[in-house]
Amino acid sequence: MGQYRLAIVVGSNRRDSINRKLAEALARLLPDDFDVSWPRIDDLPMYNLDLEGQRPAEVERFTAEIAAADAVAVVMPEHNRSLPAVLKNAIDWGSKPMDANVWRGKPASITGTTPGAIGTAVGQQHLRQILGILGAVVQGGEAYIQFKPDLVGADGEFTDAGTRAFMQAHVDGFVDLVRRLLPR
Repeated sequence: MGQYRLAIVVGSNRRDSINRKLAEALARLLPDDFDVSWPRIDDLPMYNLDLEGQRPAEVERFTAEIAAADAVAVVMPEHNRSLPAVLKNAIDWGSKPMDANVWRGKPASITGTTPGAIGTAVGQQHLRQILGILGAVVQGGEAYIQFKPDLVGADGEFTDAGTRAFMQAHVDGFVDLVRRLLPR
């Protein structure tokens, strides 16, 4: 059986991002036939059409990483009831030029965590709309978590069995979507 290449995009540029911790714990729940890459987004310049003729090397690297992936999982915080600017900027770079849109046809999963009670629910709705417009095949359902300091232990694993089971079901649903869309 072939390997699936999954790009996990952490939609935060914080050094100690709680969403990176969540993403790393989620990656541990994937089956062995999924290889994970971690495309960097915090070094991308702000999208500017003036740069399209001579794209910066960081943009070329990022779009090549997403294009090479079979699927994308986005793990994001919520900023002011929407997605973070650093993530939106990366999505914009990946969507241009339109004939080279790296999101089109790509299976995509969305999750995230914040300290607030509703996690990243509202921001995820915005991201779902954007990725859908760009032609990604976004996994149904919702997976947002209220972050607590002990959500992920020092070993990188979920500390609460219920949270682990919930996230495992989310990951399993995404794996099923990827395998159905991209049979090997």
